[in-house]
Amino acid sequence: MPTPTPDAAPRRRDKTHYLYLAVIVAVLLGIVVGFLFPGFAKGLKPLGDGFVNLIKMMISPIIFCTIVIGVGSVAKAAKVGKVGIMALVYFIVMSTFALAIGLVVGNILHPGTGLHLSPADVKSVQKSATGSQGPVDFLLGIIPKTFVSAFTEGQVLQTLLVALLVGFALQKLGPKGAPILRGVEHLQRLVFRVLAMIMWAAPIGAFGAIAAVVGATGWAALKSLAVIMIGFYVTCLLFVFVVLGLVLWLGARVNIWHLLRYLGREFLLILSTSSSESALPRLIAKMEHLGVGKSVVGITVPTGYSFNLDGTAIYLTMATLFIAAAQDEPLSIGAQIGLLVFMIIASKGAAGVSGSGIATLASGLQSHRPELVNGVGFILGIDRFMSEARALTNFAGNAVATVLIGNWTKEFDRAQAERVFAGNAPFDEATLLDEERSAPDEDGPAKA
Repeated sequence: MPTPTPDAAPRRRDKTHYLYLAVIVAVLLGIVVGFLFPGFAKGLKPLGDGFVNLIKMMISPIIFCTIVIGVGSVAKAAKVGKVGIMALVYFIVMSTFALAIGLVVGNILHPGTGLHLSPADVKSVQKSATGSQGPVDFLLGIIPKTFVSAFTEGQVLQTLLVALLVGFALQKLGPKGAPILRGVEHLQRLVFRVLAMIMWAAPIGAFGAIAAVVGATGWAALKSLAVIMIGFYVTCLLFVFVVLGLVLWLGARVNIWHLLRYLGREFLLILSTSSSESALPRLIAKMEHLGVGKSVVGITVPTGYSFNLDGTAIYLTMATLFIAAAQDEPLSIGAQIGLLVFMIIASKGAAGVSGSGIATLASGLQSHRPELVNGVGFILGIDRFMSEARALTNFAGNAVATVLIGNWTKEFDRAQAERVFAGNAPFDEATLLDEERSAPDEDGPAKA
C-alpha cells in the first residue's frame, strides 16, 4: 500500500471546540442552579468575577505589545495619526446615531409610563454617581501617574498612550530599535500563550456568573420591566444587523453575517460574562488574522472600547426615558435633544465592563437632570441582563469599525478575509497568533 503523504494525514481536531461546548453547558447549568437553589447560586458570583479579572489582567500587556509592534513597524508616523483621526470621527458619528435610535424607539414604546414609582427606596444607587468623572478629569485620567502605573492599574487608555509613545520612539530609533521590537514580539507570543491557558477556566466563570445573576433576580425582575428590556434587545439587534450591516457592506463590501459568525466564540464568551472586555484580547488577535493591518487593529480596537460604545449609547437614552416616565416626569423633545448631546459626551467615558452603564447613566443624570438620578435604581434589577446586550452590541460595533478603518486606509487584506470566512484559514486557538504570516509593512497589511 502506498505511504500516505503528509497532506493526507488526518487533521487534528481543535481542542477548544470542546472548551466552548463546555461554556454552553455551563451557562445552561448555571441557569438551572440559579432557579432551583437561588441562595447557593448567589454565592457563586466570585467564580464569574475571578474569571473576568483574569482576562482583565492580560488586557494591558496585550494592548501594549500590539500597539508597539503595529506603530513601531510603520515607517511613517503620519499614517498612525491618520488612522486615529479617522477612527475617532467614525466613533463620534456612530455613537450619535445610536443615541438617536435609542430616543426614537423610546418615544415609540414609552417605557415606564403608568408605573408611578417612588424613588424613596433606591438611595443606594447614589453611590454609582458619587465620584463620577467629568470631562476634564476623564482627559487628565488618560495620563498615567508613572510609566508603569498604566499596567498595574489596568487603565486601557493609559496603556494606549504609553504604547503609542513607545511605538513612536522605536520609529525614531530606526535600525537601532529593531532588537527591542523583536523582543516585544516575543513578549507578545508569551502573553497570548498565557491568555490561551486562562481561557480554559471560561466554563467555571460562565457557570458562576450566570448562576449568581439568575439566583439574585429570578423571574420577578424580568416580568416587571419586560417592555424596556425587550425593546432594548430588539433595538440592539436592529442596530447591529441593519445599521452596522449596511455600513459594513457599503464601506468595505463585507457581509455582517460572515463577520459575526467568525466572532461567534467571542460573542459566547461575552454572553456568559456580560463583559465585552473579556473578549478584547481575542478581538485584537482575530482582526489581525482576518487581514487587518497591525497598526489599524492596535489603534482602533483599544480606542473603540472607550469611544465606540454603541450599545451603551442606546441604553443611556432608553433608560433615561424610562426613568423619567416612571417618575411621572416625562421629558419634552427639546429636553431629549439636550440629553442626547450631553450623553454623547458622557458615554465616551464608559468602559466596556459589566456595571459601567449604570454608573454612566447615574453620573449623567446627576449632572444633567439630578431630580431623576434616584430613579436609576428602578432598572437595577434587570441591568445585569441588559448589560449583556450592551456588551454584545459594543463588541459588534468595534469589530465592524476595525474592518472599515482597515479598508479605508488600505490596510485590509481582502483575499485573507475571504479565506478566513470560507474556513480555509482557521484561527490558531493555541497561540492566538499567525506565526506563518509576515508583519505588515508601511504600504499595507500582511500577505499570506
